[in-house]
Amino acid sequence: MAISSKTYPRAVLALLAAGFLAFMALNNQLFGRLRIDLTENRMYTVSQGTREIIAGIGEPVDLYLFFSDRATRDIAPLRTHAQRVRELLGEYALLADGRIRLHVIDPAPFSEDEDRAAQFGLQAVPLGNGSDQVYFGLAGSNAWGEQQVIPFFQPEREEFLEYELSKMLAALVTAKKPVIGVISGLQISGGFDMMSGQPTPAWIVMEQLQQGFEVRNIALTADAIDADVTTLMVVHPAALPRPLAYAIDQFVLGGGKAIVYVDPYCESARTSANPLEQGPGETSSGLPELFRAWGVEFAQDKVVGDPGTALQISTAPDQPPVAHIGFLGLGPDHAATTDVVTADLESINLGMAGALKPADGAGTRFEPLLQTSERAGLLDAMQVQLASDPAKLLAGFTPAGGALTLAARISGPANSAFDGPQVEGREHRAEAADINVIVVADADLLADRFWVQVQDFFGQRVASAWADNAAFAHNAIENLAGNPALIGIRSRGRFTRPFELVQQIRLGADARYRESAELLQQRLDETERQLAELQRNQQQSNQLVLSAEEEQTLARFQDEKLRIRKQLRDVRHQLDRDIERLGTLLKVLNIVVLPLLLTLALGLWHRWRSRRRLAAGQAD
Repeated sequence: MAISSKTYPRAVLALLAAGFLAFMALNNQLFGRLRIDLTENRMYTVSQGTREIIAGIGEPVDLYLFFSDRATRDIAPLRTHAQRVRELLGEYALLADGRIRLHVIDPAPFSEDEDRAAQFGLQAVPLGNGSDQVYFGLAGSNAWGEQQVIPFFQPEREEFLEYELSKMLAALVTAKKPVIGVISGLQISGGFDMMSGQPTPAWIVMEQLQQGFEVRNIALTADAIDADVTTLMVVHPAALPRPLAYAIDQFVLGGGKAIVYVDPYCESARTSANPLEQGPGETSSGLPELFRAWGVEFAQDKVVGDPGTALQISTAPDQPPVAHIGFLGLGPDHAATTDVVTADLESINLGMAGALKPADGAGTRFEPLLQTSERAGLLDAMQVQLASDPAKLLAGFTPAGGALTLAARISGPANSAFDGPQVEGREHRAEAADINVIVVADADLLADRFWVQVQDFFGQRVASAWADNAAFAHNAIENLAGNPALIGIRSRGRFTRPFELVQQIRLGADARYRESAELLQQRLDETERQLAELQRNQQQSNQLVLSAEEEQTLARFQDEKLRIRKQLRDVRHQLDRDIERLGTLLKVLNIVVLPLLLTLALGLWHRWRSRRRLAAGQAD
């Protein structure tokens, strides 16, 4: 039967549509597991740590994603993030091969699904118009009836999405959380402020630690470590009682892991000391007996100063930030790249840290984890404490002649720090073939103000990290506790790509600005001294008016002040001009030059192909 000219195009279109559907079905069947991630940082590729956690799933896990799809149809950013969450959870379910059962639920108002979301503890967030509320959270349950919840996915925390999902999944997979024993005179787990009469919340680093571990506080009056504790976290052990020091010694020699935060000058101790266990003002801490046994030297009265990593801090609300060599901002170049704890960290902030080094004749291995720049040196802790002007710390400052170690891993054979049992009836361990301890010469790095911004989000504290301090602390705990899978996932958190050239321009201009500002301040101080001298002379001579010489001095000062202020404005304007010039150059390159070059290249390629075809035709 012949096909008419009218029906032929329709038949072709139908065959093309059928062929396309058949191709898509065959593609999904054969290549449904194939993924290609072309992003620079592999943002959409599930990390190896996540694969290890999924591989460890024994009994099936149910995940319930609650998302108010209909209520958010006009909120594009939230819907985009929801699509990202669904895609990533789909990858998890695909890798789990049936051991993760994913349920996507749209909880309509006053429905059973909404009641179920509330039972899980998910939080409904109002849209702002006073009517609709949005659910966008995840609940999970395992075969033992345990539950884990992410109350609400915030789009601005997308960079931490895989870590949050994998951490939740790891908690569901693990039958029993490892027990972390915490010894500290600071109120890091929450407490009570005697000055304000109000309770104080736990530090964010501890809140996050409690999500993956069973955190057990150990009183300073204790003389033993519970048998089920796998890892110790000792924070600012000021005036540690001898029985507890002995308990730590025996715990480490018995195979227990420990991370110890000591400090030559702990600012947090002034506001967060536990008055029931430790008197206020204990700003210096150390474990001298244990450190000697572990082969570590640490001076409790010396603070590290480092112009190479000094942070800019504000000393007064109306003053510009100035460099303080006692507050350090470490980058990737200052962290050990071969240790899993620090390999992928980008920034860590420390305040008034101390220095560590291996003791003479030590039998243990001393492996630096965090170090300063080559310009660092040591300052007297009391000098730093009393210094009101950070610039004065540079007076007489002498570099040590090399990088100083701020954190180190200690391993290998060690002896007990004690000759015999310090508690009656206890078995004494005299030595160990291999200990595993991490020592950090700063306790303030755990404090919230050094690494995180905390905001209230409908009654919940939401933490937005701007440094990797908590990542370092958690990496260390997870590594010591034998659960390193989450370390690689957390290190994928940042995908920011700063304009390094813009930062260099800004830093250079700021340095010139600060130099001019310091010069102006010096001249102002000198002028104020001269004016005070003139006033004293005027009072002594009972003059009612200034002399011609004094009037000339004042006029000269006014002219000088105006001239220097003009210089400061010129420096600031030059900074803006340099950045604007760079932005204009980038726009021209991306909008005009690169498209023209690409068009020219395509034109030349097309011309070359045409000539080849023409030459081939003439040859035939």
